[in-house]
Amino acid sequence: MKKTIVLLALTGNMLTFNLNAQLTFKPADLKTNVSIGMVIYSNDTETGWNALRLANYAKSEGDTVCIFLLGKGVELDNLVKENKDV
Repeated sequence: MKKTIVLLALTGNMLTFNLNAQLTFKPADLKTNVSIGMVIYSNDTETGWNALRLANYAKSEGDTVCIFLLGKGVELDNLVKENKDV
């Protein structure tokens, strides 16, 4: 009786392990495009620069990016025109 229970438990564990191994997938195998919405609400040059760098990188990876300028963030265009280092 004990041998039968141990044998059933081992068989069940082996089947479960095999099914889990077959069902697992690697995240690298699954590539999906992401939609990103960014809100820039600051007129700080560095903050705007970093947000635009992130948006540019996401676009280069094939993602969809929308940038919204709110509040003082609408001054970002003027900051870029005034500061040639940006």
